[in-house]
Amino acid sequence: MRLQDEPEIQAQINIVPMIDVIFAILTFFIMSTLFLTRSEGLSVNLPQSKSAQAQPKAPITVTIDAKGQLAVNRKPTQLQALSGEIRQLAQPNQEALVIVNADKSVNHGQVVSVMDVVRQLPNARLAIATQRE
Repeated sequence: MRLQDEPEIQAQINIVPMIDVIFAILTFFIMSTLFLTRSEGLSVNLPQSKSAQAQPKAPITVTIDAKGQLAVNRKPTQLQALSGEIRQLAQPNQEALVIVNADKSVNHGQVVSVMDVVRQLPNARLAIATQRE
């Protein structure tokens, strides 16, 4: 007696799990690129100099939030203590870059007061932070 042959099921490749993995990897790379720092220059071997001067590693940021509260490098402070805070952070005999990061809703007079304090400091350069449109 002969048994019936079972019908052959054609082989199929299920690519849905592969697509899920590819999208997960793509999402990882997109998210990780958001946290990368932007390199301002190319990697080169710089020459040495006897008269070279060290530059400050990071600028000093003075932030004025929407409520009008001051902070120097994320440390809360008052307008009267602002010059002392900046002098402590600045290295002696070197130019310090002070960036004023003010909320757009802050009173113009308060921003001018902070700028006036920074301008009175010796060896301090003043910059104002903005956003591109």
